[in-house]
Amino acid sequence: MLFLVIAAMSLFTFKAPHGKQSVSALSGAACATFLPQAFLSYAIGEVFHVQFTAQIGNVMGSMGVLAAGSLVPLAFGISPVFSMIIGISLMKFKLLPAFIAAYLLSFVVKEIEKRVTGGLDLIVVILVAPMLANAIALLIQPGVLAILHVIGGSIVTAEKTNPWVMGAILGGIIPLVGMTPLSSMVLTSLINLLGVPMAIGALGCFGNSIFNFSFFRLMKFGDKATTIAVTIEPLTQLDIISANPVPIFVTNLFAGAINGIIVTAFSLVVRVTGMATPWAGLIVVFGMNPWLKTLEAVILIIINSTIWAYIGRAIFKNYKIHTVAEIREGDTVTEK
Repeated sequence: MLFLVIAAMSLFTFKAPHGKQSVSALSGAACATFLPQAFLSYAIGEVFHVQFTAQIGNVMGSMGVLAAGSLVPLAFGISPVFSMIIGISLMKFKLLPAFIAAYLLSFVVKEIEKRVTGGLDLIVVILVAPMLANAIALLIQPGVLAILHVIGGSIVTAEKTNPWVMGAILGGIIPLVGMTPLSSMVLTSLINLLGVPMAIGALGCFGNSIFNFSFFRLMKFGDKATTIAVTIEPLTQLDIISANPVPIFVTNLFAGAINGIIVTAFSLVVRVTGMATPWAGLIVVFGMNPWLKTLEAVILIIINSTIWAYIGRAIFKNYKIHTVAEIREGDTVTEK
């Protein structure tokens, strides 16, 4: 079911009208809400016991639906006022149903903007958009949540019955999703990962950054700035990653699977969802687990990720790769 959800989101991203822009908006909403919550509430607030920042982070984290419901219409080119009307009207729903409703409603509002003029479009949007958005979200939310509940329940069951397989699968999948427009923060929030699975997501993304630091340098995908950027946030180098999917995704898959098993072996936990981000996730894991045990796991993850970078270099040394210079040159030619 998890593979099907990821496949459906990938198909939507690249084939649906405005799909890529909409999923990028969803990822942007996660970066604007879940990531500040990770740093302010947990990396600073909980670890260092700073209540002021924790309160700010919690408020920002609670606005994920508002951000997604507003940024998706903006990605369609809809006016900011109309986008905010859609986003505010969806605040009582869960993230994925709200995203789907905002996406579908954006087509309607776009037509209203075209066909209704003279200031009447605002009145029409106020009368139509909130009710239609709520009707769509109410209709689809039970089915969407049922699917996500199946995934979350299966992961919880796997954690108890076969934790090593669960660790390998999540450790392989979540960092890969983190290198797509869907975003690992969004995925883990959607399926409500908690406990050991969420720690696998957090440290899996950290291991992914360590791996990419060595792998990008060894394969010479770009310059030093490219290597640093992909280490801090893989999505900043999405063009390089999408141009070289085979060497990057295959090696990340194996490195991540072993990293997931390492986290499972140490029984590390994260008690909040959406923490599948490299550096904030790392701090949160330290804050919620004994620091010595966490440090041992992190050292093993760094060693494993670095070893797989060299293994990947040996396997793909004769593989034709595309560099930053080639991609930028191609973009320049296309623009001309």
